Amino acid sequence: MKIDYEKVGLKVGLEIHQQLNTKRKLFCHCPTILRDDEPDGEIVRVLRPSLSEMGEVDKAALIEARKGKKFIYQFYNDTTCLVELDEEPPHPPSEEALKIALEVALLMNMDVVDVAYTMRKIVIDGSNTSGFQRTIFLARDGYIETSEGKVGITSLCLEEDAARKIEDRGEAVVYNLDRLGIPLVEISTAPDIKSPKMAKEAAKRIGEILRATGKVKRGLGTIRQDINISIKDGARIEVKGVQDLDLIEKVVENEVIRQLNLLKIRDELKKRNAEVVEQIFDVTEVFKDCKSKIIQNALKKKNGKVKAVLLKGFAGLVGKEIQPGRRLGTEFSDRAKVIAGVGGLFHTDELPKYGITEEEVKKLREFVNADDLDAVIIVADEESKVDRALEAVIERAKEALIGVPEETRRALEDGNTAYLRPLPGAARMYPETDIPPIVIKKEFIDEIKANLPELPEEKFERFKKEYKLNDELAKKMVLSYYVDLFEKLCKKFKNVKPVLIATTLENTLKEIKREGYDIDKLEERHCEEIFMALSDGKIAKEGIVEVLKGFCEYPNKNIDEILEIKGLKGLSKEEVEKIIEEIIKEHLNVVREKGEKAYGFLMGRCMAKLRGKADGKLVNDILREKLKEFI
Repeated sequence: MKIDYEKVGLKVGLEIHQQLNTKRKLFCHCPTILRDDEPDGEIVRVLRPSLSEMGEVDKAALIEARKGKKFIYQFYNDTTCLVELDEEPPHPPSEEALKIALEVALLMNMDVVDVAYTMRKIVIDGSNTSGFQRTIFLARDGYIETSEGKVGITSLCLEEDAARKIEDRGEAVVYNLDRLGIPLVEISTAPDIKSPKMAKEAAKRIGEILRATGKVKRGLGTIRQDINISIKDGARIEVKGVQDLDLIEKVVENEVIRQLNLLKIRDELKKRNAEVVEQIFDVTEVFKDCKSKIIQNALKKKNGKVKAVLLKGFAGLVGKEIQPGRRLGTEFSDRAKVIAGVGGLFHTDELPKYGITEEEVKKLREFVNADDLDAVIIVADEESKVDRALEAVIERAKEALIGVPEETRRALEDGNTAYLRPLPGAARMYPETDIPPIVIKKEFIDEIKANLPELPEEKFERFKKEYKLNDELAKKMVLSYYVDLFEKLCKKFKNVKPVLIATTLENTLKEIKREGYDIDKLEERHCEEIFMALSDGKIAKEGIVEVLKGFCEYPNKNIDEILEIKGLKGLSKEEVEKIIEEIIKEHLNVVREKGEKAYGFLMGRCMAKLRGKADGKLVNDILREKLKEFI
């Protein structure tokens, strides 16, 4: 489907959340590390919504409360504390995190506030023990450049990350507190983005600026993109959790398609004078002998019921595709699943099917007095769940008569989205009472400005000139997790070519990871030991791969122990000469037959025996000299 994005009035804004690589959490002194071992204990909480200072309850918080969930929090005695458990007031914010956040703001041409206030943002999905997230507004009114024009940066906030969700047990959700409180920056753009391509480019540019600081965490889950999308006559939709940069274009494109199709459905419903009957019908008797396993299992439950709602004029539209593989009926089902926790629903656009017969569909239509232009939705489960699910369907069907509802949706792996909760409003924010305002002094800002890091494009040009990297390798290295280590190694080992250091860090490590080696076990000292050994002639560059693998297998050993294990102890020039001479003598028949052309064959045999133990250039030079003696 070709879309004229200007014609449909596309507006996109981004919210980028990036974890900072600080020594401590934002409001306590616990380390910013994730654990994979068994926790030391658990606590259980129930969170409830409350009125804001304006006397209102946030809609999103109200929906979460209606789910009636309990929350289980796992903690560790040595890396979590009473702040994460909400049993102690927050400590003063991390100055390290504050400095990094302000550095990012200045790199995006933003105006920093004179006094920063901490706010509480209500979140009762269990992701924070306190029922709110603390966030500090630091800067506004900046911009970044893209190939399609400037994108305004409206705000930058420093906030605490949420707890890490471990498991959803239905009635209870399990969270780990190791991630709760890790500092992150939230960067919001203006709705200046006019195409999916521009959205991806803007997110990429912000990511490059964040990485330029060298002070952000890397890896899956450390950066998250939320996307606000709207079109003319549609509505603002917030899509949460787009982790893959390459998915941004697809998410924007599919959301535009969804809104356009919802508007077409609205127009068709208006033509039909469609209406939603606000009555829930108990149709258990109709399905008491139904062969559908879903309905049979539902009726076996305590208070198991089958109930229905009537949507007049909706026939053929509930099953209409609005996104690739998703229909209006999927929207109804999403609401029912989120609000009531049911497994799904049936609708007459897709029946008879799933063990439901044509005769049962006919009886259902007669029971609710549906004609040929009407659709009927049915849900089977425990009665209270069924009622909540169908109330949610009624609400969503009424929204279909209006067009596109404002809501928060979650990103799916295929680029589609699914309902998550209502769009939050202003009623979810109120001032933090435990943290005083932070005065940001001019001297502090001036110090940061004087030490701002290079932007990626500046570093790219310097790497080409200073380290003689080609365009491709320079680009990789600039955006690499190992960029600081690369420069450190280049400065320390001046007789090792920077190209070799760059290819080792950016290519070789990826290659051995694909082979199954755990490169997360490698530390800076391992790389320093390797290049020190190379610089001193203890190993040849051909031995780097095996030594890296050795350190992955035995991270606590030193370079000499690894060389011993791998049989890579460097050989003297005399020892290399002797081995090469022996190889030539073993293959004298080839030498006599091919003469100088035997070089390639012999070089292969030499490197098979000497790889990692002698420099390739040395082997080449000795072989050529020795070969002349035997021709």
